[in-house]
Amino acid sequence: MYLDHFGLEQYPFTLTPDTEFFLEYGEFKDGLDVLQYAISSGAGFTKLTGDVGTGKTLLCRKLLKSLDESVVTAFISNPSINPHALNLALAKEIGMENTSEYGQSRLLEMINEQLLSLHAEGRQVVLLLDEAQTLPDDSMEALRQYSNFETEKNKLLNLIIVGQPELDARLEQESLRTLRQRILFSHTLKPLDPDALNVYVQHRLHVAGYRGVPLFSPDAQKLLQGGSQGLPRLINILAHKAMLVAYGRGETVVQASPMRKAIMDTDSRNAQERKRAKLTTALSGILDLSPARV
Repeated sequence: MYLDHFGLEQYPFTLTPDTEFFLEYGEFKDGLDVLQYAISSGAGFTKLTGDVGTGKTLLCRKLLKSLDESVVTAFISNPSINPHALNLALAKEIGMENTSEYGQSRLLEMINEQLLSLHAEGRQVVLLLDEAQTLPDDSMEALRQYSNFETEKNKLLNLIIVGQPELDARLEQESLRTLRQRILFSHTLKPLDPDALNVYVQHRLHVAGYRGVPLFSPDAQKLLQGGSQGLPRLINILAHKAMLVAYGRGETVVQASPMRKAIMDTDSRNAQERKRAKLTTALSGILDLSPARV
């Protein structure tokens, strides 16, 4: 649509976690440094948290891409599963086949044997669990058991649990105290401040091929900061919409008016989604109260 108009080679504000756009600056660089150090030191357990839209998934994909071929990586993006299913997923990710017929105890023994074999080859294993706040309690306990995969000197499995702030609340439960104590490194991604937002926007435009004057006016960027609350996902949504509006008007610089329209459109859609969610909940309640059919 607007690529030629703004002199771009690709769209700068997509929502896909494209590592080409990863910004090694501020929160993102700090987070990547923590995770890379945790792996290189064989820490065992590491935690990464951040609110929705702070860039956790992109950071994780950048981390996995930065590791050399000697590292075996296992990525589980939806771990709201029971312990046995979690063990089966881990077994598959580290190269094991035909494991579904085995019970829990034997499967854990086989995973340990596979990890020992990989360790003997000089290979590290990294298991990354995204959306870890959705894990059931018994699966959280399974994670604690993973810390038993070790030799006298080394951990056989580097586990990185990634989640929203609810993960921190889960880990504060007394029943998960042992797991919490085994987390050696942690990092929390925070929203971008105005300076970081400016660097973020300019970086993504540069990667996309933009070489012109500042594309967003100072007023537009102030509105972008307020409308997005510094969350990268919302920054991308609002910046893309504002560029569409400016393109439709034939403008080569995004002024305050297109940004304001983008914010209003996004807020309106969010309000509609919240309204639909409330209506769905209310209808579900009504249906639950309806007399059963005979």
